[in-house]
Amino acid sequence: MDPDRALAKRASNGDLAAFEALVDRHQLRLTTLAARLLGSHADAADAVQETLVRAWLALPRFRGDARFSTWITRICLNAVHDQRERRGRLADADAPEAVDPRDGFAASELAGELQRALAALDESFREAVVLYDVLGCTYAEIAELTGAAEGTVKSRIYRGRAELARLLSGPGTSLPPAGSK
Repeated sequence: MDPDRALAKRASNGDLAAFEALVDRHQLRLTTLAARLLGSHADAADAVQETLVRAWLALPRFRGDARFSTWITRICLNAVHDQRERRGRLADADAPEAVDPRDGFAASELAGELQRALAALDESFREAVVLYDVLGCTYAEIAELTGAAEGTVKSRIYRGRAELARLLSGPGTSLPPAGSK
């Protein structure tokens, strides 16, 4: 049973308090997803704001076939993709994006290096790794969100993690090689 179902139903009928309760439940998760995929807290905030507007407008059409959390995460992924396209980031997926040093998750050198490594990943690998390792989605949830088969999701996570390990242990990082303490 979807724990958000009753709130989503009320919100779809125009109950702003119900929608605000849904936002309270999901905003941090959506912001984390967007920040890790976009590499900037400011861009993430824009994508989440767009997500919430789109969700509010689409709520009357929410049928409850999927869990509300899955539905709004899909909207967020679409907003992230749109944000990336608007900013021209898809044209140069191989170059790491600059991380705003004022961002909370980039406060440490390790977080900055991780974000640059995530930004250097192929977008499909980055999505799968962030959804699985950061947000804790299941393979089935990721498959539903991305439209990929579960086997493809598992492969993307494996390949994404391997590429992250390579990027983080390569020259130019301050991280110790894997396995050392």
